[in-house]
Amino acid sequence: MTGAVEKDGGGARGLQECPDWIYLLREFDLVYRNGSDGGSKAIRAHRKRVRDALSRVLTGETPVAPRQAAAKPVTAHLNRALDIGERGVMHGLSRALSRVADQLTWEYGYEKVPKALAQKYAYCEVLGPRGPVLSDQLILGFVLFAPRTTYPQHSHARIEESYISVAGAWSENDAAVYAPGSLILNRPDHEHRITTADLVPCLLAYAWVGPPDMLNAPGMKLSSSRKARMAEGI
Repeated sequence: MTGAVEKDGGGARGLQECPDWIYLLREFDLVYRNGSDGGSKAIRAHRKRVRDALSRVLTGETPVAPRQAAAKPVTAHLNRALDIGERGVMHGLSRALSRVADQLTWEYGYEKVPKALAQKYAYCEVLGPRGPVLSDQLILGFVLFAPRTTYPQHSHARIEESYISVAGAWSENDAAVYAPGSLILNRPDHEHRITTADLVPCLLAYAWVGPPDMLNAPGMKLSSSRKARMAEGI
């Protein structure tokens, strides 16, 4: 997920001057601090890496560089996803996200997006090397999927990724169905494919940890078996 986005020209401010962003990041901290690791040492270690990096952001002199807000076709489903999220176990994160909804920069991360996928998917970063809250140690953001979406098989080199469902059920690699509050960890280079339910949108929070050079220029590697399917708009 890459792609340059223009700043809105408002200039950088300190995080302490931006309470809505602070509250959103604190909700991320609560999720990664209080949620279960399910007894997994790997997930426990990942959660700690996210919390430690986020703590440095929240306690340091972190700049906020506003970005130009941007919508995509799938963001027509955002209000419904937030409504669902506020009624469930992830209500705090959903509500905090709603407070900055008009400032989010939704994007694709591909130079060329298959037409079908462009209607059903977009993501926004809230913390990372490109902002709006700036960090070169951690990326936090959200991915929004329309109902009945297939997000193609892909992997991330040298980046450890976790997804937590905020609203809507989803499946990864057809292995299980994950309800709101569920966390799944994808280790570097692990290939994964996402599908969503038929009737409601799916909103996932995500965290990426990895070397600063990779977080500054992350890339997705599509599996060769999926490239033809993407070109066909599947």
